Order: sequence, then C-alpha cells, then structure tokens
Amino acid sequence: MVSKLPDTGTTIFTVMTELANRHGAINLSQGFPDIPTPPKLIELVSHYMQSGLNQYAPMPGVLQLREKIAEKVNELYHAKVDAQNEVTITAGGTQAIYTVITTLIQLGDEVILFAPAYDCYAPAIMVNGGKPIYVSLKAPDFAIDWEEVRGMVSTKTKLIIINTPHNPTGMVMAREDMLQLQALIDGKEIYVLSDEVYEHMVFDGQRHESVLRYPELAAQSFVVSSFGKTYHNTGWKIGYCIAPAKLMAEFRKVHQYLVFSVNHPMQRALADFMELREPYLQLSAFYQAKRDYFIDLLSPSRFRILKPKGTYFVLLEYSQLSEKSDTDFAIQLTQEIGVASIPISVFYPDNFDQKILRFCFAKQEDTLMKAAERLCKI
Repeated sequence: MVSKLPDTGTTIFTVMTELANRHGAINLSQGFPDIPTPPKLIELVSHYMQSGLNQYAPMPGVLQLREKIAEKVNELYHAKVDAQNEVTITAGGTQAIYTVITTLIQLGDEVILFAPAYDCYAPAIMVNGGKPIYVSLKAPDFAIDWEEVRGMVSTKTKLIIINTPHNPTGMVMAREDMLQLQALIDGKEIYVLSDEVYEHMVFDGQRHESVLRYPELAAQSFVVSSFGKTYHNTGWKIGYCIAPAKLMAEFRKVHQYLVFSVNHPMQRALADFMELREPYLQLSAFYQAKRDYFIDLLSPSRFRILKPKGTYFVLLEYSQLSEKSDTDFAIQLTQEIGVASIPISVFYPDNFDQKILRFCFAKQEDTLMKAAERLCKI
C-alpha cells in the first residue's frame, strides 16, 4: 500500500504525554485542563441520558444549541447568523477543520498556513491532494508580514488558514490583520478557515477579533470553535462551524458522510448550559490570572518568558540554559526535571528551532507551583 502521509508519524502530543507518564513527570505538554467540568453541565448530560435522548441527533446538530451559538456570536461579535442554515455541530474542532479542508481542497490546490501551525492542518490538506504553503512567523512576537503573504498567493491558492488566538505562540491577531486579510482575498476565489477555539482566552483588555466581526471577510470564511476549551471538557469532542449558507451546504455534504451527527445528550446539555453567560465571559480573566501566576513563579528562572496575549500556553526560551535542540531539551526536561512540554519546532515544516518550548498553564495552582519549582532549579 502507498501511504497518503508517508512522512507522518505519531503526533508530538502523544509522544510527550507517553514520555511524561513513563517518567512520572508533570504534564504541561498536551493542551488539556485539569480543571473540573462544571458540575451543572454534567448533571444536564445525565438528565438527558436518563430522559432517553440517546439516539442520533439531527445531522446539522440540535437546533436549540445552534440557536444558542447564533445568539452568542450576535452578542459578542455583532454578527447575525442563521442557526438553521449557517451553523453545524461537529465532533470537535479538529473534525470541523478536516471537513472544511475536504469540502474545499482538490488536487493541486494550495493552502497558505502560518507556521508554527497546529499539526492537524497540513495532513488534512495533503490527504485531499492539496499543497501547504507556509508563511513562517518568528519569535518573540510572531507577527504576520502581510506583504510576504501577498507574495505567497498564486492562481492555485484556494484557502488561507488562520488561528487566533494562536496555538502554540499565544499571538492574537489584531483588527489591522483582519483588514489586511479581507483586502487580500477581495475579488478572489480564496476562502478563509478561521480556527477560533481559544476565542474566550484573550488577555490584557484586548478583544477577540473574530472573522465574524467583518462581514465582507465572513462571506468567504468558515469559522471553527469548540466547547472543549471553553468548558474544560476536551474529551467530549464537541465543536461547531459557522459559514454562509452557500458554503455550509457544501460543508454538510461532507459532514454527513464523515460523522453524520454528534453526541445527542451532550448537545442538549450544552444548549441549556449556554443560558449561563458567565462561564465563557469570565474565562479570559480566569486564564489571565493563571498566566500571571505561572509567569510570576517562573520569574526567578533562567528562562526567557514570552508572555502570551491569548490561549492557555506560555513559551519559554532557553538559549541561556542549553545548546540542545528544542526536541532534545524537551525530552531532557521530562526525564531529568520531571516537567513535560512541547518543542515548537515541530509546528514548522522545516523544524525551525528557536530554542523555545510550549507549556500549558490550564492547570491547578498546585500543579503549576510544583512545575515552576522544578523549572527554576535548572
């Protein structure tokens, strides 16, 4: 058999988590919280299971949940979204991303990515016969050079994938970035996939510049988000996609044969739970406090701290500590210090090594304290 992904192995997240487990290390590598899911939400899931809603949900998702999503984006981003025809519930953000790429990309199409890029993008492009075209972002601010992006656009460009707030760097795209992107695709048959799963984790008084705030841009875009990051239940794997009705109709053609529908009682529970606005409106302050707490604990260390503007990851630059590659140093920290992280070179196509590691701070304060104590001893 000829492999469609001959150069693809096990993801770095799996590798580092297994290494952490083997050495009993504190796992700040994989981006999952150790914060409890709200008890009320779990009660609601149980209620709907007990009520007998355990068969297939509607293919696009439970309408009540889609209506709650439409209400939220109207409230936050002043975007009017048709819940019936422009919102689809998915089996997590990754499935939504894969479905968008499969919907759009045909043999020979090019897709512009910003590296370091989350690792599910490129394989989905290649499986569908497309070609990833990378724009490399550099520390410390990982800003986008839009002139460079314009130079990457060709007659084969079909899609541009953005991620804001950005994993793994914590960069947050500004209004000017959105206007540049909007101008770039104006009048062209180029679409945008906006990965906004960290939309409720934006710090220091900034606002999340969702694509949905920009009607002309949104007209050519698919916006993906996730409940897992928002409600501390990444294992539930429930997300959603928003797009104009014409694009969503094509998205659903693929979606119905990929997963057809998503966990029914959980959708019902989420629809009810979204009546409460505080859990997502308070999330930025919640994670900013964790960021600041972890950074304060790390301040005596020899690491250079790259303060994130969003997400629940912080980057630590270690050039004063070691000449090792980031991958080797991440392994060393896991084995010898007992703290697991992610080397960000793995998110670049050429493994661009800036001696930077990513640490997840979506953890209990005791966990962060123990990790910081170990890291400060180096």
